[in-house]
Amino acid sequence: MAGNSNIAIYGAIIANVLIAISKFVAAFFTGSSAMLAEGIHSVVDTGDGLLLLLGVSRSQRKADKHHPFGYGKEVYFWSFVVSILIFALGGGFAIYEGIHSLQHPELIDDPTWNYIVLGAAFLFEGTSLLISLHKFNKSHEDPGNIISNIIESKDSSTFAVIIEDSAAVTGIIIAILGVFLSVYYQNPIFDGIASICIGALLLTVATFLAHESKGLLLGESARSTVLNGIEHVLKSKHYIKNWKFPKTMHFSSESILLILEVELTNGFQLEEAEERMQELRKDIQEKQPKITQVYIQLINNVETTSSGSKRKSLNSEYY
Repeated sequence: MAGNSNIAIYGAIIANVLIAISKFVAAFFTGSSAMLAEGIHSVVDTGDGLLLLLGVSRSQRKADKHHPFGYGKEVYFWSFVVSILIFALGGGFAIYEGIHSLQHPELIDDPTWNYIVLGAAFLFEGTSLLISLHKFNKSHEDPGNIISNIIESKDSSTFAVIIEDSAAVTGIIIAILGVFLSVYYQNPIFDGIASICIGALLLTVATFLAHESKGLLLGESARSTVLNGIEHVLKSKHYIKNWKFPKTMHFSSESILLILEVELTNGFQLEEAEERMQELRKDIQEKQPKITQVYIQLINNVETTSSGSKRKSLNSEYY
């Protein structure tokens, strides 16, 4: 998954660098505030891509005594930072530039540069978005339900690129409309309004991305398909009488911690109970390979001797 994430991020960075340069050139020659806002947007997206690459790289470090479960959550932290940058730099500046344009309107004389650059930007951003969606959809059973898949996804670096690219494509459409209406009606107010709309779009996108990243940082559980898979394994074991709802937490998109509390049927000795727990752990990890850490707690007593004369409570012991 990390490789897929990197491909999507590299594609977005290359596209954003080329687009940012062309947008600034167009803004310089035309004086369009919407174009300038879009240029800043592309610069922010480029920086965000670099931060996501940093997060992916740092998240792949091996576990140590300071982080015994690894550094997988680092990519969630950098995704959260990206959301803040989109909000503060992208959305904030676009709204400021739009308000400034309304206060000091300047008519666009020749929109040719704008249309050429925005058309090229639409092509680049659209291509980047398609690449990101292609990589993202590979890991989901229902590729048609993009919004739900993003909400359930634990690969924040990939869905951050999808969200950014979607906002970029939408922003380009808004900028084109702003330029067209400004020229058609010979009224620069539309250009300023377009810039404000782009800013509002970025604020919305940043809030959504921050919400999703925050959930993963705070220890979001595994998807329902994983939880259902765990319960399917538990139901298939005749020696398990009952269990509590599985506790899961993502440390990265490919690493899940699982804590189980199970009750065995009567008549198990301690040694046999331990063997059953090892069997259960192995079966769960075979069926759900993203579960890398499994801790199983017995919530009933088992016999410690073959005669059954002595019993031991295992409420506080994990396997």
